[in-house]
Amino acid sequence: MFSHVMLGANDIQASKKFYDAILGALGYEEGTIDPKGRCFYFTKTGVFGLSAPIDGEPASHGNGSTLGFAIENEEQGLAWHEAGLANGGTACEDPPGVRDGGTMKLYLAYLRDPSGNKICAMKRVS
Repeated sequence: MFSHVMLGANDIQASKKFYDAILGALGYEEGTIDPKGRCFYFTKTGVFGLSAPIDGEPASHGNGSTLGFAIENEEQGLAWHEAGLANGGTACEDPPGVRDGGTMKLYLAYLRDPSGNKICAMKRVS
């Protein structure tokens, strides 16, 4: 559905360290810094990028926005969460675990990245 996702970042190097760690826990390669100072993670299905806002204003998180990363299992979700905490992220929401959404159960782990963006690791549980 998506070709790419770009998040604003105030400190590209701090954000790269954070995303290298959490995406590394999911099996992805480290990000690449381009000549404009942006950081990109390339996969077969899309691109995830980090950039200082082009309008020159500070990056800020979207209130009510969450970017979700697919995980294969709960162990991977916990590793993702721990890697984020160890690399400049902060915990938010409830601790990682299975939650009953009424029609389905989900494993969820939430973090805020170094720029305050809310992100989540998620797996549908039977």
